[in-house]
Amino acid sequence: MAAVEILQRDRLSEHGARQRLKKLLDPGSFRELLDPFQRLESPWLERQGIVAQSDDGVVAARGRLDGHEVAALAIEGAFLGGSLGEVSGAKIAGMLELAAEANRHGRPTAALLLLETGGVRLQEANLGLAAIADIHAAIVDLRRYRPVIAVSVGPVGCFGGMGIAAGLCSYLLLTREARLGLNGPAVIEQEAGPAEYDASDRELIWNLSGGEQRHATGFADVCCVDDAAAIRRQVQDWLRRGPPPRHRSQRIDDYRAVLARLDAAEQADAGRARSAFSLTQGDVMEGGL
Repeated sequence: MAAVEILQRDRLSEHGARQRLKKLLDPGSFRELLDPFQRLESPWLERQGIVAQSDDGVVAARGRLDGHEVAALAIEGAFLGGSLGEVSGAKIAGMLELAAEANRHGRPTAALLLLETGGVRLQEANLGLAAIADIHAAIVDLRRYRPVIAVSVGPVGCFGGMGIAAGLCSYLLLTREARLGLNGPAVIEQEAGPAEYDASDRELIWNLSGGEQRHATGFADVCCVDDAAAIRRQVQDWLRRGPPPRHRSQRIDDYRAVLARLDAAEQADAGRARSAFSLTQGDVMEGGL
């Protein structure tokens, strides 16, 4: 690929959550709800000696994308690693629930989720878990009507309960730099030891949970270059298609069959994972559709 083309890319990962949404939505259609001026902060962080953020790390907006109405949400990975608590989780769940209600009243509304998150905020453990459960339920409700599209571009990735949320979405786009998983590398190493998963081995981590690998093993629908225009084109295509005939989370029997063939005593590597989990295959998308 030409060096000039690479330099000309508008890398979504280099922008904050609010600007990422504005890059993807139709010009002038971004309308933020519960913005920082509403001072909707977590009441729990100050008790831990942590400075709260006035939007609690989640940008919630309404807008249009290729003319389609969307509930647009972005998690700010730079704030506490994109972790979710009571307030930020409620913002996401509430927006998705409102979108589902709009569909039931004849106003087609899809959802776009920009996920850069380590999962539940430890300072708000049970409250965060309850909020993420509400997010899961809201995604399953909304996806019956219009697509729920998730995008993760890095550098934080998408882990924990929000990794499950990504799997529930109608479509999932990752860049090569993004990562997707349930537990992060440090957590796995802490619980199982470095012989199981060395959190300092960056090549191992991206080979197992990076965007290209997750696409090759069927856990993501597209692996795209980190470019706002290319990502927007892919999201447009999914909005035009509508919900898929069968969501990934409905393929329970397929995944059970794969797990039944795995030998958990063998150390996982990229090749073995691709061989076992390649339920869907496709080429890495270089420039969008």
